[in-house]
Amino acid sequence: MKLSVIMPAYNEKDTILTALERVKAVEIEKEIIIVDNCSTDGTRELLQQINDDDIPSTGSGHCRIIFQPQNLGKGTSIRTAIPYCTGDYTIIQDADLEYDPQDWHKLVDLALEKHLDAVYGSRVLGGPKAIYTHYYWGVSFLTFLINLLFGAKLTDAATACKMIRTTVLKELKLTCAGFDLDFELTDKLLKKGYQIVEVPVSYRPRSFEEGKKIRAKDGLKALFTILRDRFWA
Repeated sequence: MKLSVIMPAYNEKDTILTALERVKAVEIEKEIIIVDNCSTDGTRELLQQINDDDIPSTGSGHCRIIFQPQNLGKGTSIRTAIPYCTGDYTIIQDADLEYDPQDWHKLVDLALEKHLDAVYGSRVLGGPKAIYTHYYWGVSFLTFLINLLFGAKLTDAATACKMIRTTVLKELKLTCAGFDLDFELTDKLLKKGYQIVEVPVSYRPRSFEEGKKIRAKDGLKALFTILRDRFWA
């Protein structure tokens, strides 16, 4: 089993190398596709200097690095990487340190055991942790709405830890450019009849001072995306 890892990055110079080291340390056959979204803080320059031999790796983990010509959004970075994915499954891993890549074993083991097409790492099942309460309740509402409109039973539709069979991912025809892609992925999987199974994962939320980028307007875009995918798409 081979895993394709998509790492979108924007202004993550303080965490990108540590995040990459943690990803490469996971003992799963994998390829890593980093997409820099035209960072301006030095992330781009760090990535330009990366030599695979400089990053410890206990499994395989060859890196492909793509540099966007301008800031096109996290969703666009993920969509840019998808055509390069050759693994049996593809997983999204942010370039910060909020999620622990070692939790991938839970997702992979369950997917292989149950022959699943999509497995999500739920922060809620892992024990809800939030610095900003209004964001937690916002995600809870959007998850409730998806469950209501698409007949699902999810606890964390907004998780960034999503693992999807690569052939399925490539057929979804995604369009979103920003954080709303997290919800479009879920909507379109459910609309096509794919089951999404959740497992608990650890989560260390970061503050805005540490680089958190999602804002209230992204929640409104997510709401529009959910309604669009249910009623108009």
